[in-house]
Amino acid sequence: MKKHIKRMAAPSSWAIPRKTTYWVTKPSPGPHGTEDAVPLLAVVRDMLKLCDNSREARFIIGSRMITVDGKVVTDYKFPVGLMDVVTVTKTKQSYRMLVDYKSRLKLVPVDDTEKGWKLARIDCKTVVKKGKVQLNLHDGRCILLPKDQYKSGDVLKIEVPSQKIMKAFKLEKGNLAFLVGGSHPGTVQTIEDYQVGRGSSANLVSFKEGFSTVTDNVFVVGDKTPEINLPEAKAA
Repeated sequence: MKKHIKRMAAPSSWAIPRKTTYWVTKPSPGPHGTEDAVPLLAVVRDMLKLCDNSREARFIIGSRMITVDGKVVTDYKFPVGLMDVVTVTKTKQSYRMLVDYKSRLKLVPVDDTEKGWKLARIDCKTVVKKGKVQLNLHDGRCILLPKDQYKSGDVLKIEVPSQKIMKAFKLEKGNLAFLVGGSHPGTVQTIEDYQVGRGSSANLVSFKEGFSTVTDNVFVVGDKTPEINLPEAKAA
């Protein structure tokens, strides 16, 4: 496995300049894959523009000035992905990582009331000892519950870093979904139907707006109004 990556060959989801230097930091193994996350160094230098070069970025990160989901991160290769909350402790500014209309990861500013929680999608469930249910979330987290009360595709509003469940948004008709892939990324649509595919077929979610997509592209963000601040929409 390569330990480096060329800037021009970096995933298209990374909103970074391509023709400045030859190399770019590769994310270390963590809660998100390379295609779905930006290394913390690139977040600090290229997205937040807190410094001019990697040496300064590594100093900022190593000085414990950056938190991700309420925890101090000192690994400059740490992968920052969808719905992660990045806070610059010195300026007290916080940002949530979302996806824009070009499927690029983008930081959206949030206020102090939003930085203490995040949304996490249930990708699958596992039954463990004593009949307890383990929820496996999209960001690598695992939450253990005494009984089964959620289904795959539902989204939990959890407090960070404690992981206390504050609220749940069901993958069901009438709720609002933020699309993170497909032909309409970065938009919010109203769920019309959820169809479970037979055999190896993908599960599909259809929308009131007249199209459908696979569940991997769907992130439920509310019932009547979105729970999160959204990226700027594409100009008409």
